[in-house]
Order: sequence, then C-alpha cells, then structure tokens
Amino acid sequence: MSNFNDIINSEKPVLVDFFATWCGPCQMLLPVLNQVKDSLQDRITIIKIDVDKNQELAQKQQVRGVPTMMLFQNGIQLWRQSGVLTKEEIIKIILEKTN
Repeated sequence: MSNFNDIINSEKPVLVDFFATWCGPCQMLLPVLNQVKDSLQDRITIIKIDVDKNQELAQKQQVRGVPTMMLFQNGIQLWRQSGVLTKEEIIKIILEKTN
C-alpha cells in the first residue's frame, strides 16, 4: 500500500489500470496502454494492478468494476473511468488533466 502511495505522489502523472486476468475488456486495454506509453514515453508512468491480488487496495480506491483507470499526479486523483477507451481518448484526457 505504501508503495502505491509513493508511486502516485509523483510529480509525473501516473495512470493506474485496475484489471483482472479473467476480464476480457482488460485484455483489450493492454495493447492500448502500451501504445499510450509509446506515445507519451517519459511523460507518464503507467502501472497495472491486479484486483484479485490487491483486493485491499482496490477496495480502498473503490474499484467496483474492471478495467478501471485512474490518473494521479502529486497524490491527487485527477480522473477516473471504468471501461475501455481508445489510445487517442486516453492521451487526450492525460494531456488535458495534467497541463
């Protein structure tokens, strides 16, 4: 848990993907997030959190469905959404929320 807090307290934006291995839409989101990382490079950190292995953290973050993405900067949640988005939608949100 403290490691999670350390990560999201970064000045660099952090996109957190709460997922489950059994979740079809989560698997669809994986290549999209890889493309987002390729596009934004060092301007963002992307971490994936398996809700089955991190139930306490998922509960604390009130994750009700997967995939759920959250954007943090300096420990503050700037955005949150469940479901699959396109690379373009995710990049647009990151740039809008962090500039």
